[in-house]
Amino acid sequence: MAGVGKLLKQAQKMQRSIEALQTQLEAKVIDVTSGGGAVKLSINGAGKFTSLTLDPEFLKEDAKLVSDTLLVAMQDAAKQAKEYNDAEMAKITSAFQVPGGF
Repeated sequence: MAGVGKLLKQAQKMQRSIEALQTQLEAKVIDVTSGGGAVKLSINGAGKFTSLTLDPEFLKEDAKLVSDTLLVAMQDAAKQAKEYNDAEMAKITSAFQVPGGF
């Protein structure tokens, strides 16, 4: 049963590491621009959008162009945030080895 105790301690350490990472992800800001700078948005590493700025001249464009450009910017930001989140989480989880049978 000594292996179970070690596994429990390892799980607790991983839990603390994940909690610290969540705080780090909330603080990480990823800035994305689209449409030649007409759309600027920020998202944190946890995937929460934190700001959006639109060039007033851009808003005079065709509504479809504006919405398509916004959508592309949001998709790009979400992808970057997910990639960052996944990479940081992998750093933590790869350090913990679960013995066979668990």
